[in-house]
Formats: sequence, C-alpha cells, structure tokens
Amino acid sequence: MMFCVHTMAYTVVIDPGHGGRDVGAVGWISREKDINLKVALALGNMIKSNYPGIKVVYTRSNDTFVELRRRAAIANKVKADLFISIHTNSTAAGKKGTTAQGTETYTLGMHRAADNLAVAKRENSVITLETDYKQKYEDFDPNSSESYIIFEFMQDQYMASSVDFASMIQKQFATTAKRINKGVHQAGFLVLREVSMPSVLIELGFINNRKEEKYLASAAGQKQLAKSIYNAFVAYYKKK
Repeated sequence: MMFCVHTMAYTVVIDPGHGGRDVGAVGWISREKDINLKVALALGNMIKSNYPGIKVVYTRSNDTFVELRRRAAIANKVKADLFISIHTNSTAAGKKGTTAQGTETYTLGMHRAADNLAVAKRENSVITLETDYKQKYEDFDPNSSESYIIFEFMQDQYMASSVDFASMIQKQFATTAKRINKGVHQAGFLVLREVSMPSVLIELGFINNRKEEKYLASAAGQKQLAKSIYNAFVAYYKKK
C-alpha cells in the first residue's frame, strides 16, 4: 500500500505599502506607492519563477487603497509563513530635500531612537484615511508618542526570526544593490503588530533625496532592490 504525504505549502505575503488615495511619500519625479508596488511585484515574480511550490500572496497587486488591518488580515487568513511589507522612506524635510540615504529594515518593537519613532508615525498615519479608525485601532493615535508605549510591553514570539530575516535583507542591499546599509531597527508599526508570523517592514531608500530617488524610480534600481530581498528570502527559506 502506498501512502501519499501532503505537506502544507510555504506561503509568503508581500505587502506593497500605501496605494490608491494614499500615495505615501512624494518625491520630485515619483510617488512611494508606485515604487513599492513595482518592487513588490518583481520580488513576487522572482519567488514564483524559482520556487513554484511557494505560494505568493499580495495585499494589493494594483493601485488600490487597503487598510492596515486588512493587510494583516490577509496574511493571517492564508496562515502566511512570512510577511514582507515594502515601503520607501522620506524625512520630515519633504520636498525641501535631504542628504539622508540608504536602506533600513524594521521589525516590531519599541522605538529606541527618535528617528525610528518618526518613521513609525509616518507609516502608521495612513489609518487616519480610514473610516472610524479610532474604534478599529482602539483609540490608537499615530501622532501621539504615548500611544506607542504599548509596544514596550509586547512580547513578539517571532522576533528572533524577524530580526534574522531583516539582517539578511540588509546584507543583500549592501552587497547585491550596493546601497548604504542603515541597519536593522525596531519600531511600533501597526501592520506588524497585527500579523501572526515573522514579519519585516523595509524602507527602500529616501524619496526626498534627489539622487536616491532617481535610483528608486528606475527600472534597474527596482530590479536590484527586488533581487536583494529575493536573495535574502532564499537564504532565510533554506534555513527553515
């Protein structure tokens, strides 16, 4: 008698930040939501082409607005093994420009530096575009430092795996894409708080740095960034 052993497919959820009426950060020649989507789709295609047995799910695959809680719900519903949220950075200076440059990857945790808090506030502020966001997110105020105290007390069971993957991503950004490595950080991102699996939030670079924006907006730059994340994913996946 022959027995057929069924194994659960490995599932990756790729989350292109922002979308639709939420454009995210804006540069001189590009918008964050478009960069995020192009890199996310390229990453997903690389995974599907080389690992057809892995299920790839996008929280959005076109220019649509998706609530933060909905993004997490998609990942939880498919019982994802990994959640990758892709974003593009900007400083408070906005279109005045900045000399800041480089990539950084975040995991869920308490911000230990003002810069980390600023990034979390900017990415979490999208919830203000949602109807009844105070009720949905239990009176969480994305602009209030006090609201982030809750992250101090959260014990993330996936922290070690998340940090491991984040470190791999940063290494690949430096070697594959030759980008400045701004390191792995922790901060209170709502979308990471809501998911039940190892998760990271990637900031690809600074859209309000004119030189870096040209790279981020280019097809070649987007391909290099996607390849970097893909290489990190392969290294992470092979360890599992």
